[in-house]
Amino acid sequence: MRVTQGMMHLQLTRNLNRNMTQMEQLQMQATTGRKINKASDDPVGITYSLRYRTEISATEQYQKNVDSALSWLDFNDTVLGQAGDVLLRVKDLVTQSANGTYPDLALDNFKSEVEQLKKQLIDIANSKINGKYVFNGEQFDKAPYDTSDPTMVASAVEGDTGKIQYTVGVNTQLDINFTTSQVFGDADPSGTGNNVFSVLDRIISALDAGNHADVAAEIAGIDSSIDRMLNVRAEIGARVNRVELIQNRLSDLGINLTDMKSRVEDADYEKLLIDTKINENIYQASLSVGAKVISKSLVDFLR
Repeated sequence: MRVTQGMMHLQLTRNLNRNMTQMEQLQMQATTGRKINKASDDPVGITYSLRYRTEISATEQYQKNVDSALSWLDFNDTVLGQAGDVLLRVKDLVTQSANGTYPDLALDNFKSEVEQLKKQLIDIANSKINGKYVFNGEQFDKAPYDTSDPTMVASAVEGDTGKIQYTVGVNTQLDINFTTSQVFGDADPSGTGNNVFSVLDRIISALDAGNHADVAAEIAGIDSSIDRMLNVRAEIGARVNRVELIQNRLSDLGINLTDMKSRVEDADYEKLLIDTKINENIYQASLSVGAKVISKSLVDFLR
């Protein structure tokens, strides 16, 4: 086959364009730090990259949910600890007043303090975190005990029993709330049951009447309420342990997914620098050889 000057020029142009394209790709990778900057760079790799990005995004959201769940559970534990302290103080007062050695004036003082402790317990029952009442189920925008209503009977209140669930993984949901019945006892309109406010009301009435025997009879009710709250705190501890395990797993998963995404997307800088230098040398050599080819003209052959 006869090689013409035009063929040499055309081939030179193609080679120069190919070298320039390779240089542009290498420079883009060096600038962005990624070996995949558009889908055409690696059609298969971009598929894996998008999949990893989606899974990382989901994992980050699960981690946020886990953090929120831990905050809610820790807050519940703190609040129940405060409620337990209130009941321990009530038990101390009841134990003192039940032995029959205190005068009526002392019993009146005990009664006043128990009444204040009952109000404190209602305030605790209306605790909220981030604007949400923690003991009123799905109606977390409403206080379970409406203290603005003078006719409200705390022992008769039946809070919402709905469950608040946080999604902490694929098809994994965790209940994080506890209802008023779980913490303070079932609603007791008659005032004769084990609801903690029923117990406090009976203690107040017995102290007001100076009936030491009736006061002593309520020690068992106080103990029952304390045990109920301790059981709820134990359940909170179990859930916290589970959430912390999920948190650790999500953290490990996030690291693994980020590493896999990096392997697909990120450029190898050492190899990239070597390839860039080689490509520059090839381009310079192409220009040098091309200059000699292009410089030839018909006049050169006529000399």
